[in-house]
Amino acid sequence: MTADIRPIGPDDAGEVLTLQRAAFVSEALIYGSPDMPPLTQSLDELRAELEENLGCVAVDAGRIVGAVRARADGDVLLIGRIAIAPDQQGAGLGTALLSAVEDRGRDAGASIAELFTGSLSEANLRLYEREGYAESERVPHDDGTFQVFLRKQL
Repeated sequence: MTADIRPIGPDDAGEVLTLQRAAFVSEALIYGSPDMPPLTQSLDELRAELEENLGCVAVDAGRIVGAVRARADGDVLLIGRIAIAPDQQGAGLGTALLSAVEDRGRDAGASIAELFTGSLSEANLRLYEREGYAESERVPHDDGTFQVFLRKQL
């Protein structure tokens, strides 16, 4: 991996939204639903979300190739919207972004990290478990799938 990782900011919103949509198309196909929040979020919503965010982006040759968002809620770091450019998946960017955002969370006083994914997102589940996350809860959806929450001590 040759990308540099830096904090995410509101000025990244346009490029991050494009990346997010490209990255989450495969998830929409897995679940048969184009109405997923990462695909329907507006630029203004994303820009507002990035005003105060502990997330990071991975930049390679001036291009944002990965992003993750996070915010502290008491001592819990809530991690979300990990997105890797389709042509960069499998190169270690997800691992690097998780590590960087966990460091930012620790610096902000978090002692636990929490994230979630869908029960059919096998690659995501493998990544999170490999990085030390353990399932803490499963919330059923009407379509027979589950939202899987995972936690890790920081």
